[in-house]
Amino acid sequence: MNLELQRFKADFFKALSHPLRIRILELLSEGDKNVNELQTLIGSEGSAVSQQLAVLRSKNIVFGTKDGNKVTYSLRDPMLIELLTVAKHIFNNHLIDTISMLDRFNEDQA
Repeated sequence: MNLELQRFKADFFKALSHPLRIRILELLSEGDKNVNELQTLIGSEGSAVSQQLAVLRSKNIVFGTKDGNKVTYSLRDPMLIELLTVAKHIFNNHLIDTISMLDRFNEDQA
């Protein structure tokens, strides 16, 4: 059981390991969007957005709802918003640590 959970986590984080996929998730955390909306907001080609959405769909991270000839994408689990927020806090903590280290280094050089 523990190995299955570890594999799930590894696959899940692997699916999040692309900057464009993270950007898509950030935009979807603000509300459901179709490919054209995502493409416009990201400023990327539709094929790139579609490819990354396919990866996220295959890992059940997002899902699409067909409406005529458009598919509107949503986050499968709203907890993803919390995960992205926690990742941002971790990044900020690392950044603060790095800035503090540089400040100490500069003080030592003065």
